[in-house]
Amino acid sequence: MNFWVYILASQRNGTLYVGHTDDLAHRIWQHRTHETPGFTSKHNVTLLVWMEPHRTREDAKLREHQIKKWNRAWKLKLIEQLNPDWNDLYLNMGNWNPKLPAW
Repeated sequence: MNFWVYILASQRNGTLYVGHTDDLAHRIWQHRTHETPGFTSKHNVTLLVWMEPHRTREDAKLREHQIKKWNRAWKLKLIEQLNPDWNDLYLNMGNWNPKLPAW
């Protein structure tokens, strides 16, 4: 089982949201359908623009908290390293082959 850290955006260079989950497809679907009221629903933050797999829930939580402390420019650079066109990665999740970090 993989645990995930992910970044959602409202649009290219728009509002960002960082989260973690153990069921990425379901969690992104919840954001996209506004199943749960909150920040992402209020700001229409639904595009999956970055994701990173982790071996444990603790690793994913630590990485999420690390990224949340970053300034916006660092988050944008992280997104653009993986996804320079800001494509909605949710649409191709079935074709994505995650590589777990070596650490």
